[in-house]
Order: sequence, then C-alpha cells, then structure tokens
Amino acid sequence: MRDYFARRLLLIPPTLLGITLIVFLITRIVPGGPIERAIMESKMADAAGGGGASRADAGRGALSEEQMNQLKAYYGFDKPPLEAYLVWLGRVARGDLGSSYRFNEPVLGIILERIPVSLTYGLITLCLVYSICIPLGILKAIKHRTLLDNLSSALIFTGYAIPGYALGAVLVVYLAARRGWFPMGGFVGRDFSELSLLGKLGDFAHHAALPLLCYSVGSFALVTLLMKNHLMDNLAADFVRTAVAKGVSFRGAVIKHAFRNSLIPIATHFGQHFTILVTGSFLIEFIFDIDGMGLLGYTSVVDRDYPTVMGVFLITSLLLLIGNIVSDILVATVDPRVRFK
Repeated sequence: MRDYFARRLLLIPPTLLGITLIVFLITRIVPGGPIERAIMESKMADAAGGGGASRADAGRGALSEEQMNQLKAYYGFDKPPLEAYLVWLGRVARGDLGSSYRFNEPVLGIILERIPVSLTYGLITLCLVYSICIPLGILKAIKHRTLLDNLSSALIFTGYAIPGYALGAVLVVYLAARRGWFPMGGFVGRDFSELSLLGKLGDFAHHAALPLLCYSVGSFALVTLLMKNHLMDNLAADFVRTAVAKGVSFRGAVIKHAFRNSLIPIATHFGQHFTILVTGSFLIEFIFDIDGMGLLGYTSVVDRDYPTVMGVFLITSLLLLIGNIVSDILVATVDPRVRFK
C-alpha cells in the first residue's frame, strides 16, 4: 500500500504539467485577451479625445508597431506558446506565479489573501453536510417508506434539482433585496472590527447563512442517499442477519456491522469536497460578493487576467489530485479488506 500511494504522489507533477499546459494554450488562442483589450481601450480613448480627427485616422488604430511589441513583451505574448509556458513553469518552480494584470500585485499574495475566506466556508459546509446527512441517511434507511422518509426525500430532491448559484440568485432577490432579512453580500459587515466577540459571531452568521445554504444544497442529496442506499444493502446482507440471529440487537447490528461498510462510498466521495474546501464556488461567491478564491477565479477569467487564471487552476488541480489520494486513504482506513497494489 505504501508503494501505491508513493506512485500516486509521483504522478501528481506530470498530471499538473498536462493540466496547466492545456489551460496555458487555451489562454493563448481564446479571443479578447489583454492585448485586444488594450487596443480597444486605446481606440476608445483616441476617439473620445480627438473629436476633430477624421474617420480614417480613427480607423487606423491608436498603437504603433513599436507599442504593440511592447505590449506583447509586457503580457508575455512575444514568445511562442511552448517557450512562454516553459518560462512560466520556471517561475512557478521558484515560487513565483507572476503578477496580476488587474491588481498589479503578485498572484501568490492575492491567492493567499483569499484562501482563508473560502476555507472558512468550505470547512463549515463540510461539517454541516456530513454531520447532518450521515445521521439523516441512517434514519431514512431505518424508516424506509415511512412518512418521514418520503417527506425528507421530497425536500432533498427539490434542493438537489436547483443549482446552488440559481438558488443563491433567488435568495438574494427575495430574502435580501426585497425583504431585507439578510445582507446583499460580503463576508462580514463594514463595522465588523468594532463589534464584540459575540457581535462578530452574529454578524458572520448573518452574512454566511444564505451562502452556506447554497454551498450545501447540492451535496445534501448525494451524501444522504449514498448513506441510506448502502446502509439498506448492508442491512439486508447475510452477515447482518447472522449477527441478529446470534442475539445482537438491531441497533447494535446497524452501528457495529452495517454502518462501517456503508461509510466506504462516503469516503470515496470525500475527495470531491476537498477542492471546494479551499477554492470555493465561482458563481456562488460572485452572487454573494464574497471575496474568496471562487470570486477571484471568476473575475480573472472574465478580465482575461491570465497569470491569476493559471495560479487558480494550478492550486485547484493540485487540490483535486490530493483529494483523490485522501479518498483512497479514507477507503483503506474504513475498509481493512482494501489493499492497494
């Protein structure tokens, strides 16, 4: 098993190389890049400032060939794509993710400032989902086809059918903008630093209630039904019936025998939450104006801030690969029969 995880760790660097190379090449071929934006802004400024200029002068463009070469050199477009990627890779190896076009600051510093925000929401979401869904799944398996099971299934599937970002837009419009029950967005209020400890907790809870609901709604159905369905399968298995026949109580059979086997798919699914734990959600953070990794990734893509895009995708891909390894470790921990070779 140790050799298996060592090989998995050794596969991370080449996988990251493949992912980042694809993303880097995409940034080179998509239209509307930073150079095109600079040309458009220059034309608009020239047209607005030179009201008496002829239409032919305005159509020639405001940048000379020398200025174009300077722009390409500034944005790193003066080299072939593969050579430019190797230059970027060399900087990453030294811990330098480049400078943001939008903020004119080091990308690594910008990311480190926003990770705690997304990490806070990610940890709370993770705790809420697993602390509620696992007991609910157990209860639904025991109370299968009862009124409790049917009502909870209707609520869960209704929530699962609504994407988190769509639910967020509805909540912002009706509960925040129209009713005023919740803030329109933000991580905390403007007077957060002036509040007492209890006031700070209340202010954070007030701001976080709607985003956390949107973060959690999609995972509730999946984790709950995974727990319920696999627990029901294990309760119908021969080893549970044998345990009950030998005098073990039904509760003991559920907790000591069926429950642990039912945790295997939950452990497998955990790796998918590992990325959201740190990077957040692009659209949910955008809707609620939460200054975390998700909003940073969204704005960097929209603004064609390619160094930030590469930095966000690098960290996201790394976390996804690590999350898959963590899932394998959890599966091996929950099920002693698993032996990776």
